[in-house]
Amino acid sequence: MPDLKDEPGGLAPGVSASQVEAGQAVYSTRTLKFYDLFVLGISNRWIWKCPTHYLREHFARHATSNHLDVGVGTGYFLDKVKFKESNPRIGLLDLNRNCLDVAAKRIERYQPTIFQADLFQPLEIDCEPFQSISINYVLHCLPGNFESKSIVFKHLKPWIATGGVIFGSTILHPEVPRGVMARQLMKVYNQKGIFSNTEDSLTRLHQALDDHFSDVKIETKGCVALFSAKVN
Repeated sequence: MPDLKDEPGGLAPGVSASQVEAGQAVYSTRTLKFYDLFVLGISNRWIWKCPTHYLREHFARHATSNHLDVGVGTGYFLDKVKFKESNPRIGLLDLNRNCLDVAAKRIERYQPTIFQADLFQPLEIDCEPFQSISINYVLHCLPGNFESKSIVFKHLKPWIATGGVIFGSTILHPEVPRGVMARQLMKVYNQKGIFSNTEDSLTRLHQALDDHFSDVKIETKGCVALFSAKVN
């Protein structure tokens, strides 16, 4: 893991390394075995009210054959998408080594390039830019509000080719409908530091994307915002 300063402001205003660690530490090798079932199967449909097929279709619309996946989970979306080219260039970027290993094994047929990095730090990766970058279910796990989280867009932007797209999804708190189960689970996750989304609203997400990109598009399904934006 990168050497991070464990103090507020060491990464971004109001963000400490221990907070960053809390947001990704839950993804152990053991918990990743149940991720697809619990998160993509149960939570998306019954709690967040955004069945996974909406995210899968969103991914398929925007992913290119020159793609970097950020916050890779289990590699589910890369495994399911049908690329236009038989030999796509795929990169995997995550702070959590367990996620990288699981996702890389799942899509080993594509021989992905692996980058272990912290999004709150400038990315020092030796490669050419990508035509598309996805960042699914990452933002709500990052500490702070969108004023601090938006630094990840600044750090990713140089790695998107001109005319390329960044897209993804995140679970919001204000300005979206939240049922009883969603409210209760978000409360628990925020208390544990797994989520940090109590100030994550649709308005603030739009502003954060507008600050760095053009042609911003956002749609909501249940508690989830699905977004895309371009680099001119």
